[in-house]
Amino acid sequence: MALIKSISGIRGTIGGKVGEGLTPLDTVKFVSAYATFIRKSTKVETNKIVVGRDARISGKMMEQLVVGTLMGMGFDVVDIGLATTPTTELAVVMEKACGGIILTASHNPKQWNALKLLNEKGEFLNAEEGNEVLKIAEKEDFIYADIDELGKVTEADYTEKHIDAVLALKLVDKDAIKAANFEVAIDCVNSVGGIAIPRLLKALGVNKINELYCTPDGHFPHNPEPLKEHLGDISALMKKSSAQVGFVVDPDVDRLAIMCEDGEMFGEEYTLVAVADYILKHTPGNTVSNLSSSRALRDITEKKYGQKYFASAVGEVNVTTKMKEVDAVIGGEGNGGVIYPECHYGRDSLVGIALFLTHLAKEKKTVSELRATYPQYYMAKQKVELTPGIDVDAILEAVKTKYAEFEITDIDGVKIDFPDKWVHLRKSNTEPIIRVYSEAHSLKEAEDIGNQVMAVILNLAK
Repeated sequence: MALIKSISGIRGTIGGKVGEGLTPLDTVKFVSAYATFIRKSTKVETNKIVVGRDARISGKMMEQLVVGTLMGMGFDVVDIGLATTPTTELAVVMEKACGGIILTASHNPKQWNALKLLNEKGEFLNAEEGNEVLKIAEKEDFIYADIDELGKVTEADYTEKHIDAVLALKLVDKDAIKAANFEVAIDCVNSVGGIAIPRLLKALGVNKINELYCTPDGHFPHNPEPLKEHLGDISALMKKSSAQVGFVVDPDVDRLAIMCEDGEMFGEEYTLVAVADYILKHTPGNTVSNLSSSRALRDITEKKYGQKYFASAVGEVNVTTKMKEVDAVIGGEGNGGVIYPECHYGRDSLVGIALFLTHLAKEKKTVSELRATYPQYYMAKQKVELTPGIDVDAILEAVKTKYAEFEITDIDGVKIDFPDKWVHLRKSNTEPIIRVYSEAHSLKEAEDIGNQVMAVILNLAK
């Protein structure tokens, strides 16, 4: 059993003892704390909170607990049922609600679920706000409504409204997509993508859709994180079909992986790069990604378009905060998360698919040919395990000194930017571990520079 309380929400396994997993009692406590926080902090006059969920097995139980608790706290609930994370974010804005809760554990296995907490803008709470919710929960400092003040619940379907919002984007060219006569394969891991993605593709004029795992029953047929090692089935489907492109989403549809026509991965890091290429071609401006994302976005932004790239700390709320600060036209994360402010400030696979298909249609290239036009980078992910009691912060400071001749960024751990490669060090908040992410023009170079810095860390730890 596991229960992880963080600034962006509460994540845990279903079942077990109170306080050791995301049990019904834990769920009620954290939802009550969130409702208390919203009551004190919101500037929105309405009394509505939106609730949406992915298709995981525990979703219906969680939905009933969350909706009932919010009503008990005196809030009216707009229950949009099975919905993607970006759909729920948009629904908060469209309903002029004072907040929203998404029931999803994203790419975690089926035994997990989570409460992802939104503000009145349909965006995740920041660190200060999230910590306030956790403090309220710890103190159990909440008061439930009297009988005449109980909230009411209404049900709504926002998937079509989300699709309409995507189609309304100026840079989404439905006519170009339809004229390209694409055949598309999709893997929606038996979650809400199976509802939204086929409807989106049909609305975009794609009539040939090879659907894989589109039954939204929460029985994930493979590890739901959209990484190469988990996507053998759609790769095989691409090789035996005439599909020109494949799309894979995680259970809550905020991460988008793309498959080439030959069944090879486009590269999760390159989803954002390709979409940004298209956006920058038509809308010059700044771009943002987090420190652990590929340098390819910086290269495209600065070298191809002469615009400015900015890096943020890891975490969607940090990316969106930086995007607003620098007025970025596109941003996101290297895990396949595309954030396009013209629609909303949240990772959105529906937006990513529509923009990518438009880009592909206009470029008149195969997906693999398009991929070959981008800078080639490879990423390695490793970790250094240290003995308990080691001062990890002191080690990171020493690493900064050791590599002071290079560009150093320390807004989130320590990132060392070498001329043709980089290494990003982030400490774990729960154990004496330093995670080491590195990128270079070959996998061997990425692993070698990562190992070089890891050796420095181990030497400092002696």
